[in-house]
Amino acid sequence: MMKPEFFCFSGFCVYFLFLQVVVSSEKLRVTTPTRHLLARVGGQAELSCQVIPPHSVMHMEVRWFRSGHSQPVYLYRGGHKMSEEAAPEYANRTEFVKEAIGEGKVSLRIHNINILDDGPYQCSFNGSGFIDAAIMNLNVTAVGLETEIHVQAPDADGVMVECNSGGWFPRPQMEWRDSKGATLPHSLKSYSQDEARFFYMKMTLLLTNMSHGSIICCIFNPVTGEEKQTSIILANELFNRDRIWMESLASIVWIMLSVYILYIICFYWRTGCASGCLSKCFCVVTSWPVQIVHLLFCTGTFFAIYLPHRSRGK
Repeated sequence: MMKPEFFCFSGFCVYFLFLQVVVSSEKLRVTTPTRHLLARVGGQAELSCQVIPPHSVMHMEVRWFRSGHSQPVYLYRGGHKMSEEAAPEYANRTEFVKEAIGEGKVSLRIHNINILDDGPYQCSFNGSGFIDAAIMNLNVTAVGLETEIHVQAPDADGVMVECNSGGWFPRPQMEWRDSKGATLPHSLKSYSQDEARFFYMKMTLLLTNMSHGSIICCIFNPVTGEEKQTSIILANELFNRDRIWMESLASIVWIMLSVYILYIICFYWRTGCASGCLSKCFCVVTSWPVQIVHLLFCTGTFFAIYLPHRSRGK
């Protein structure tokens, strides 16, 4: 006959094991090593999640999905991949990593990352009366390939410099700097996106002198902090206002003089001056239409010379 002490001890062991199973099942939860992941366009990302305490999930349903999407990114059920239920945009781009599935650790590897993959993902486990999920955020980044600076023809206001760069994601920050690293106020800044959601940036700067030394266009990714710089040094001749105004004045004088001569020739021909009648030619030159053209020519020349000096005097 077995002793009562043995029955008590056996009952206690059974109760202890049952209590451990209940407590373990109650404490199971899904977590992820990191909630924020970075991936470059064209690269790959690994979305990992696990059940803790360690517990086999081989016979559970494992699902990765995105809010607002009717189809999952990936679905593992009954020990197999359910390809027909997954979203078509992820076809042939996902890989289920299950080497540690017996310990409750699994990963989804996404290849050939594009900008549309950017955003939050959820990983869920469902089976044996247990269901839970973890959320992670995938930040997709892209750095522009080229940054170009274009210099427009100088005018009376100064020299307009334009910086262009494309192929960025998310929208980058952009600024002008001088040779000492100080930020320069931009004149205009704009951006656009193409069908693939890449950002194209444009920024202009009006320069009135060369006191800044070299001009640097800086553009950087706000997520990764990666930065690209392109600099340019402008010739001092571009800021010679006297030369600019003299070229403008020469153009104005040439145009008005051409109109003046053309008008005299036309009038001269129509009134018969070609026959050599000097008196008629004199009448033409002193006629009121020619005098008006002469007055306009002189007035335009005066203002072309006076106004630039007046502006510089201020």
